[in-house]
Amino acid sequence: MRLPCPLIAPAGFYCSFGLRGLFRSIIYYYWFMKTYGQILLVAIPAFLLLVLLEMGYAYLKEKKVLRTNDIISSLLSGVTNITKDVLGLSIVIYSYSWMVHHWALMHTEASWLTYVIAFIVLDFSGYCVHRIQHEYNFFWNGHLVHHSSEEFNLACALRQSISGFANIFVIFLLPAALLGVPEKVIAIVAPLHLFAQFWYHTTFIKKMGWLEHIIVTPSLHRVHHAINPEYLDKNYSQIFIFWDKWFGTYQEEIPGKPPVYGITRPVQTWNPVKINFQHVWLLIKDVWRAKSWKDKCRIWLMPTGWRPADVAEKYPVHKIADVYHFEKYDPPLSTGAKAWLWVQLAVLLFFICFLFGNIAAIGSPGIFYYGLFIFLFVYALAELMDGHKYAWIWEGLKLSCGGWILYIGSDWFMLKDFLPYGWLLISGYFLLSFIITAILNHQLLNRRKQLF
Repeated sequence: MRLPCPLIAPAGFYCSFGLRGLFRSIIYYYWFMKTYGQILLVAIPAFLLLVLLEMGYAYLKEKKVLRTNDIISSLLSGVTNITKDVLGLSIVIYSYSWMVHHWALMHTEASWLTYVIAFIVLDFSGYCVHRIQHEYNFFWNGHLVHHSSEEFNLACALRQSISGFANIFVIFLLPAALLGVPEKVIAIVAPLHLFAQFWYHTTFIKKMGWLEHIIVTPSLHRVHHAINPEYLDKNYSQIFIFWDKWFGTYQEEIPGKPPVYGITRPVQTWNPVKINFQHVWLLIKDVWRAKSWKDKCRIWLMPTGWRPADVAEKYPVHKIADVYHFEKYDPPLSTGAKAWLWVQLAVLLFFICFLFGNIAAIGSPGIFYYGLFIFLFVYALAELMDGHKYAWIWEGLKLSCGGWILYIGSDWFMLKDFLPYGWLLISGYFLLSFIITAILNHQLLNRRKQLF
């Protein structure tokens, strides 16, 4: 599952449109915020319910417990992604709207055929972008987070990137633009195409007969997420599998070769913010350390995982040698800590839903203060899951940010309109969260010392 860059440029700035385009993009941006927020108010509970149902099914039918830290890390990644998208933290160099207005050879009215064409073009574009992200060093950074889980479940579908700040891949929608497919058609089809990629992130649906030859199924996508040598860099398609068959990247699940999930250079953290920038940070360090200017320049577009020979020898990084025998990342968590993580997730979803339900009214700069608070919330919770000794400090920063917002507004934005003394509940939560996090952080550190 790959979340597309903004196709109609709902966020960021039109660099190629000038001041008129910038003004139009700002108007559209506020309309988009309100609409996108309303969609997310439905999508977030729906996705969470499906994740919980899968967890329940795994336990009841197969006595399999899906790991709390892995599930919550995936959900935190989804939260950071949608927050970044809604805040518009990206630069739209050119958009589908721009291509239609400047390059269309004809103008097509919206009809059922137009929607079919748009869906197929989006799917082909998705294949191309997905393949580029897997096969080139620089672009892998924007997709690595989606593969970072060492499990395969519905929650990992929500692991999405926050590290992309420029939209360059809209060019793959050029066929639709040349045919004059209206931007409103793409705007409708794009989220439908995206949501259709959620369901096949599961191990509980086996092979699906003749559908295996037409669409991407859970079996085929399990292959894509696997790090087995036989499965690497296969099945890039998003809805229709024939793209892989046509371009030589198709692979079925092999009997006796169960997929092993993750990435060959494991991230060793639950923190989605760290995961999003881990690979590009390694590239930057390798560029600095490389002696050859040729290596410094070409590393970005070399095959994924390539490093200069002198750097790789002097500064080795951990890589899984035997995919069938390695220890998954799993810092110890007490029962109390697991319970607290779920409580924190529920509170985080309250804050997210409040933001998306009132985003247009909150406006700027309030939404950016809110976004900072959300990212501190996610970072602090992930650091606690990792058992890092400074998790309580990040929780303190979250407390400071939240307290500052309450102080300058004498409210949690417009919460008084719904709950007159809601700000008191928010204040009490901040203090309680800091205290409990500090206690659990201390306990987890002691437990880790005893184990190791």
